[in-house]
Amino acid sequence: YDLASVMREKLGDSEIGSDELRQRVAGLLEERYDPRVVERYRALRQRAPATILVESGDGVITPFSRGRHMQFLEASGLTTREAAPVTSRVYEHLLRKGVTRVPTCRLSHLTYLALEKSLGAKAAKRYLVWFQFVHSGEPLLILIGGTIGCGKSTLATALAHKLDIVRIQSTDMLREVMRTMTPERMLPVLHTSSFNAWRKLPFADDRHADPDALIADGYQSQAELLSVASDAVLNRARAERVALILEGVHVQPAFAESLRGLDDAIVVPVVLAVLKQKELRKRIKGRGTQAPRRRARRYLREFDSIWRLQSFLLSEADRCEVPIVSNMDKEKALHEVVTVVIDRLSGVFKGDPREVFGITRGENLPETTSRRVGAATGE
Repeated sequence: YDLASVMREKLGDSEIGSDELRQRVAGLLEERYDPRVVERYRALRQRAPATILVESGDGVITPFSRGRHMQFLEASGLTTREAAPVTSRVYEHLLRKGVTRVPTCRLSHLTYLALEKSLGAKAAKRYLVWFQFVHSGEPLLILIGGTIGCGKSTLATALAHKLDIVRIQSTDMLREVMRTMTPERMLPVLHTSSFNAWRKLPFADDRHADPDALIADGYQSQAELLSVASDAVLNRARAERVALILEGVHVQPAFAESLRGLDDAIVVPVVLAVLKQKELRKRIKGRGTQAPRRRARRYLREFDSIWRLQSFLLSEADRCEVPIVSNMDKEKALHEVVTVVIDRLSGVFKGDPREVFGITRGENLPETTSRRVGAATGE
């Protein structure tokens, strides 16, 4: 990094060719380091191609990107710490072989082998499943439910980035559109918060009724209204065969359960939860920095109802066998949701590696490609 900084200062805004740049770098190395370092640098540059080109099945050619390669590995359920050495191992293997152009199927097979050697068969299988899904054209519909303040929107955004999904739809936005189109006097239950919607029900009476039952009835009445709009969004994604994340308090487990029979899309529901009252209060209070403070204060005044609503959603998740993900740590929650997605895909895609990657003959990676990579992978 120090050497690169010095070189950048020397170059300023001037433009030079790559060969001249290598000569200048070699000269700077000679001034600062042992001659053996310079020899290794020159040898590496002589063997390594300037760019490794990756050719997709439909003929599109792009430069190999270690960042994109790592992102694909992380989408298959690996952590960044696990993915980085595998990407390095594959890249260094291609450099040592003098590869300048590689088909996607061969690159993917090499990655599969590197995963098998470094992290075991289970990690390699997850990668195989994700690769098969990505090239299947099947639409993936991820449904994220949970009570107010549990981090649905934040996690949905992070998940979309990790899985390279471009469409996210919030049920809060759908509700706002429906409110604009429908006067409050016609559907009063739509024009209130999900945790106190029961107060707008015609038969609402809290004098003798169970408060948990009242909150559940009001929430379900509002969620049923939103299910029409949610269905429309999901149907559009299915028709266009694109991936979509639908998130919001109105994504109730029963709604997700009703979609399990779909044969033209893969549906993955989860319920997000913050299982400690103190932490959920803190999250809701923190919303005041991003939304009007009056809303945060109102939510805190109604915290008991919000907590009761979460209890109802968790019981419904258990009943409908929808995975519950604790969101006490955002990174861990994100990794767990990715794992849930891959586990669901594993029930659909069960291809053989040679068939999936189109390999006609065996190819193996060396046991270690460098001391650094071997140490990073535990070999």
